[in-house]
Amino acid sequence: MEGYTASESRYESMSYRRCGGSGLLLPAISLGLWHNFGSVDDYDNYSKIAFAAFDNGITHFDLANNYGPEAGSAETNFGRILHNGLGAYRDELVISTKAGYTMWAGPYGDWGSRKYLMASLDQSLRRMGLDYVDIFYSHRPDPATPMEETMGALSDIVRQGKALYVGISNYNPDQTRRAVEILKRNGTPCLIHQAKYSMFQRTPEEGLLDALEEENVGLIAFSPLAQGMLTDRYLNGIPEGSRASRGIFLKKEQITEEKLRQVRALNEIARERGQSLAQMALAWLLKDSRVTSVLVGASSVEQLLGNLKALGNTGFPSSQIARINDILA
Repeated sequence: MEGYTASESRYESMSYRRCGGSGLLLPAISLGLWHNFGSVDDYDNYSKIAFAAFDNGITHFDLANNYGPEAGSAETNFGRILHNGLGAYRDELVISTKAGYTMWAGPYGDWGSRKYLMASLDQSLRRMGLDYVDIFYSHRPDPATPMEETMGALSDIVRQGKALYVGISNYNPDQTRRAVEILKRNGTPCLIHQAKYSMFQRTPEEGLLDALEEENVGLIAFSPLAQGMLTDRYLNGIPEGSRASRGIFLKKEQITEEKLRQVRALNEIARERGQSLAQMALAWLLKDSRVTSVLVGASSVEQLLGNLKALGNTGFPSSQIARINDILA
């Protein structure tokens, strides 16, 4: 889409939330490139998704070094999208990437050493054609590397101008408090924590959200639709071609009769609210002011625009909250 010009009204339908105690505002819904932007996917389709996201006020695009498949290809393809028009709006974009999972063979392509984090970010910047990212994450804690080394590398990355902010992902509450304290001592505050959070995965409610609130750190939720379970796709079982049917990130054995009962009951409440199940699932997370943003993936522009309609109703009366909690119990 060379010659792309963004819509002048793109911010009108999006709400923005302050990320922790920082000066940075993030859109309530951000676009994650974990799926659908890899070397096996169609460029015309995913570039339209990216441009449509920005046209509708999604300023935050979330990647990681290993997103694909093949690993690295999501960053390469996003670099093409930037080159073909979106990059003209670089100062209106928040671009994040991460390192922490296996990226290349040998002893230096995994976990949280200074060697790996520094090299990985340099590779990510080359793939995307960028001088810096807005947020760089430690993707997971490393039990074999001192946390001081991992957090020290993040701090130095900011000092080198290769990232504006840093964050952590998949850290438990105790690890989060320790990481935040080390970063604070280094003079590089922790901006954000990226955690798996949905109606079906409520672990962040077991101490993490409280820790982040105490430390003034934002939270961004990934997999808010539980890999598609919290959509209308599984209301009648497992359809052909779905992730569960192919065993990709969602296994058939996870779609139990109990889960299907919950999905159908939740769908009834969503219909009462005038929402799809996916829209209600996103709204459920956004009802908590401690949640800065939720990350959605999309396989089509229509799916993305449907998810954005969640912002039209993020309030829940106490009676609905009680009914939903009963269903999820």
